Amino acid sequence: MFTLPTADARLEPYRLTGTPLTPRAPKVPLTRTAFAAAHVVSDPLRERNPWDTRPAVDWDATLNFRQQLWDQGLGLAEAMDTAQRGMGVDWPTAMELIQRTMRAAKAHPMKPRVACGAGTDHKPLADLTTPDAILAAYTEQAEAIEAAGGQLILMASRAFPAIRASEGTYRHVYRKLIDGAKDPVILHWLGDMFDPALKGYWGSTDVAKASDFVLSLIAENPGKVDGIKISLLDQSQEEQFRARLPAGVRLYTGDDFNYAPLIEGDGTHFSHALLGIFAAIAPAASQALEALAQGDSQTYHRLLTPTVPLSRDIFRAPTRFYKAGIAFLSWLNGHQKHFIMPAGFQSSRDITHYAQVFRLADASGLLSNPDLAQARMKTLLALHGIDQD
Repeated sequence: MFTLPTADARLEPYRLTGTPLTPRAPKVPLTRTAFAAAHVVSDPLRERNPWDTRPAVDWDATLNFRQQLWDQGLGLAEAMDTAQRGMGVDWPTAMELIQRTMRAAKAHPMKPRVACGAGTDHKPLADLTTPDAILAAYTEQAEAIEAAGGQLILMASRAFPAIRASEGTYRHVYRKLIDGAKDPVILHWLGDMFDPALKGYWGSTDVAKASDFVLSLIAENPGKVDGIKISLLDQSQEEQFRARLPAGVRLYTGDDFNYAPLIEGDGTHFSHALLGIFAAIAPAASQALEALAQGDSQTYHRLLTPTVPLSRDIFRAPTRFYKAGIAFLSWLNGHQKHFIMPAGFQSSRDITHYAQVFRLADASGLLSNPDLAQARMKTLLALHGIDQD
């Protein structure tokens, strides 16, 4: 028994009640493609001027975190928003991360799928004012990723909204990127709740109009589009969109609020997954997808449904701060020795939030070592002036 704070600034006693899930490999092939978007682990001893310089990365801990995701049958979405691209992690760090990850993936016995984010973040927005400048920036990153052996995720770029790009500009850039890619790409539609600078992506703030445009873009060459990740936190919109996709093009849900019903599907269509929350709930996600592959819907929901309140809290507004919750659970579960993030990002959430994440992770069976998790939670509480009797 120990004491946790509440959202209304009270202190309440809390006792761990969850039964931890044991991470393991799936017993059958999964029927859904599932990419977990993973974070990076900082190296506090080598960090200098964290707000102004490249982050120092603990490469061993960062790659070990990915190994345990692969061991559970999950793929990896590398160097994405979850890894603080443009929010502490720059392109040189992301490129080194991609190269190290691809070497590790090739050596892993399960030969996991890895897709890597290509964007324009190595160039200042002031240099990205024309379609050709944006295309050249994307191409530079895409070529480096393909040279490392990674599949491309064409990340949403802040450069388009910054110049109020028309549909013609999007088409000019994306057409060349899609058609010129070595392998089919994954498109990326990240809503402004994740990044306010992406408001009006695809040339419109009208979701229906934006959907029509990107669907037409895919339909021009569907063989070169593996799928599209949509992170708009709107279940109905995603269901309508995926029903209109050409045959063979996947919808990768990025909806961290409604992933359970979207992945299960409606009997006609279903979503695959490219989710930040899957990095935090890997045992539940892997074993739920195993159950789904076996036709066991009851077990699927028993495992995954309790994680939804946890995910909704981690991704609550301001949603862009969700990375802190992912790293927090990684620390509680012993995947890293500390709770320090690039650019001090752990300070983006408050102690009452972390206390609620702790409660919900316990209820979901996602504190793999309860004694360690409780000890570390007590340390964080003490740093916030909440000592335990």
